[in-house]
Amino acid sequence: MSDIMKQIVLASRPDGAPTLENFRLEEHPVPTPAEGEVLVRVHYMSLDPYMRGRMDDAKSYAANIPVDGKMEGGSVGEIIASNAKGFEVGEFVMGGFGWATHAVAPAAGLAKVDPATAPITYSLGVLGMPGLTGWYGLTELGKPKSGETLVVAAATGPVGSMVGQIAKSMGLRTVGIAGGAAKCKMAVEHFGFDVCLDHRAYESAADLRTALKEAAPKGVDIYFENVGGKVLEAVMPLMNPHGRIPICGMISWYNEGGLGADAIEKTLTAPKLWRTILVNFLSVNGFIISNHWNRMGDFHKAVGPMIADGSVKVQEDITEGLENAPDAFIKLLTGGNTGKAMVKVI
Repeated sequence: MSDIMKQIVLASRPDGAPTLENFRLEEHPVPTPAEGEVLVRVHYMSLDPYMRGRMDDAKSYAANIPVDGKMEGGSVGEIIASNAKGFEVGEFVMGGFGWATHAVAPAAGLAKVDPATAPITYSLGVLGMPGLTGWYGLTELGKPKSGETLVVAAATGPVGSMVGQIAKSMGLRTVGIAGGAAKCKMAVEHFGFDVCLDHRAYESAADLRTALKEAAPKGVDIYFENVGGKVLEAVMPLMNPHGRIPICGMISWYNEGGLGADAIEKTLTAPKLWRTILVNFLSVNGFIISNHWNRMGDFHKAVGPMIADGSVKVQEDITEGLENAPDAFIKLLTGGNTGKAMVKVI
């Protein structure tokens, strides 16, 4: 076993879109697990849009990463030393190990992963946090009914693709929005969306709205919000009375800093947005999936068989090498990934 671990830290806070200069690769001695802890050699780490918010010095639902602190994130790896009862060397576990080759963590906060059941990468994507986010947001907050119309952006991402596939299985018309013709083709041919619109093909929200009217001739009953920006502005006037909008993210505004308030003021004004919600009796629910980990078992029970029989399909975008994580993350924030973004650490 190597006695050196590598990790990537936040070298400086970004001003707008992150750059490679905001990250730094460091080397440290491999830590030793204390009582109740295990040492994990990370195999794969997740890249997710929420990490951008952690890089800012702004109040949020969770603590931000301090400058010179290790970048946060979920990972899956193998236990190579254990000082915790019930956790053996050679077992695989998932936890918040961050951007690193190794990590020590309390065993009580880890979830065991069985490589014989599914690829270990699934624990970071389709069977992990993103998959749970899509399933919970749609089924619990979207309250889908057969015959309704759903719109979701980032349709080929791990959240959007889960939303679209579950909705389709429940008899909804599914309209995806994605960046680029290739992603739209994947949304329809691989993930089964009825139609997908390339948002890059439309200069304005009004143009995108015109296309959406054709794609959703009966209006929109559920808009699963994970993007914001031009897509939100295009969809809102098309919402049907008593429509539902689960909100799990707003990636198009993350690089604005803070909560993207300036971007909101430049596009969809708050009074117009609020009135639309009022007169259409819309239900708008923001949620953070970490408040609903207790539903993971229900999610696996509902979706696991669908993954096993191929009715829910998977797409992963894996970058090789911890040192390439910053570049892959920067690309993720502008739609440069195709499927669940991850880094293969070893």
